[in-house]
Amino acid sequence: MRILRAAEYRSMPWKNGGGVTTEIAVSPPGAGLDDFDWRVSMALVGGGGPFSGFAGVDRTLALLEGAGMVLDIAGRLPVEITNASAPLAFPADVPTQATLIAGPITDLNVMTHRARATHTVERLLISAPTKIRAGADETLILCVDGELRVAGAAPVELRPLDALSLGPQTPELRLHPVRPAMLFVIRIDLIAGND
Repeated sequence: MRILRAAEYRSMPWKNGGGVTTEIAVSPPGAGLDDFDWRVSMALVGGGGPFSGFAGVDRTLALLEGAGMVLDIAGRLPVEITNASAPLAFPADVPTQATLIAGPITDLNVMTHRARATHTVERLLISAPTKIRAGADETLILCVDGELRVAGAAPVELRPLDALSLGPQTPELRLHPVRPAMLFVIRIDLIAGND
């Protein structure tokens, strides 16, 4: 189990230069925007425009803050991303255009190189002790708001935008919200032959 503190995340320009992304975790460690197996990040989006393209990559997007946006993904009908919508999975290598609904937003991006890994993203709102099943090669728990206490021999507290990284040897975790908390559970599995 590894604690990832929001104050220690790495920020860098978007691939298309249109904004700034804050990297929560990446594999392999230190990988850039063109050579990761998987990557979890946040982006502040101040205006509409095209998404960066990532060849051979699958992406899931969810809203962290703001009113939301409408995504126009080539070959699909436009779709709204809001706090009420489920995380949206789509290929990161097709033309995608964003239009903001009402002002700037912050979004969560989870990306896996489709030849090397797969992922799922789940949003949870918890107000009572909750067991979280890890059961993946890598599981990240991102506390969006509220505070969480992680049970264990040495209890750990997660504050807003802190994350917890769990390997496959941690099948289950018990979380105790100090106050109601919204979190994302991101599960990443490596494709055989690429681990």
